[in-house]
Amino acid sequence: MKIRSVEELGEAIRTRRKELHYTQAFLAEFTGFSVSFISDVERGKATAEIGKTLQLLMILGLDLSVERRA
Repeated sequence: MKIRSVEELGEAIRTRRKELHYTQAFLAEFTGFSVSFISDVERGKATAEIGKTLQLLMILGLDLSVERRA
């Protein structure tokens, strides 16, 4: 999946969380992140911390890659 916006990244994270049957509250407890942070990321908040977002991706079993455009 090609991600072109923070909203698309948030949607991918939300979709994966729901596939795993995790609530935001469960994920917050498991990661130590706040529910509001997880909600912000899933809504595509542009100022969400990239380090925490990358940790969230890893925990959910998602990879993020960067490719040079042709």
